[in-house]
Amino acid sequence: MACVAFTQTVSAQTENDALMIPKNYFCAAGVYTHNSWDKYWEGTFKRENLNLGTISSNVYAVGGNYGLSNKINLLFMIPFVQSNASAGTLRGQRGVQDINLAVKWMVVRQEVGTGLLSFHAIATGSIPVGNYQADFLPLAIGMRSRSIGLRGLFNYQVGRFFVAGSGQYVRKDNITIDRDSYYTTQMHYTNQVAMPNATNFLASAGYRSLKFNAEATFTKVNTIGGFDITKNNMPFPSNNMDATLAGAIFKYSFQSVAGLEFTAGGNYVLKGRNVGQNTSFFGGVYYVFSVKKDKSEK
Repeated sequence: MACVAFTQTVSAQTENDALMIPKNYFCAAGVYTHNSWDKYWEGTFKRENLNLGTISSNVYAVGGNYGLSNKINLLFMIPFVQSNASAGTLRGQRGVQDINLAVKWMVVRQEVGTGLLSFHAIATGSIPVGNYQADFLPLAIGMRSRSIGLRGLFNYQVGRFFVAGSGQYVRKDNITIDRDSYYTTQMHYTNQVAMPNATNFLASAGYRSLKFNAEATFTKVNTIGGFDITKNNMPFPSNNMDATLAGAIFKYSFQSVAGLEFTAGGNYVLKGRNVGQNTSFFGGVYYVFSVKKDKSEK
């Protein structure tokens, strides 16, 4: 869920952090994200296109996280996306994108030295649910590819300060486009597009307390395979889309209302290949509550 290429994405703390919801608790989430860029990389050549102007999107997402146990969390998120170009004749898309699912397992939680080390294994998946066109980049709201991924996440915390790192491999299914032939580096007489798989790596560090969290992030997204956008042409779903991003995340827990949290942050693409130099900002409201009453409350 970290790609910021020519699709519109959601940014929030979900399966990418080392935080867990306790057993029989549920976290309901509502997140808003704004993306925009006016420059992009055509292969490795950075350029702008005055016929497009600024490409932007607004993403409204709802999701949740359920504590199946103290060591296993189940997560989901469904975004509604609106895309827009400030110039030219192309009209943006709008609609529900993909349902994103994740299972997060805290495999290890062990005191090491003066701190606490944890390791999480996270399985992810996405299934298209909206009837949108993937072959309409850069205004497509998604890729319409079913995917599965596996992430490993290490976190080491000393007092209220922590460092973390993770790596993920994502396998993507073929997609079907609304034409019978297309050209990549050769002619294809089919409506099936083989999507390249991808990896992403995340490093983060910050401050974490019961009331306030602050985190700096550095993300590297790499598509395994694909091809470059040809000169003055539109991007294509199976392009090689790489990006290096820097970002920040802040979370505040309200003491006056137990379980209510507010998250905000953003990301900026420092370098890329066949992607837009995207700037994103997001804000989210989270509410954590017990779905099972204590016996003492009965």
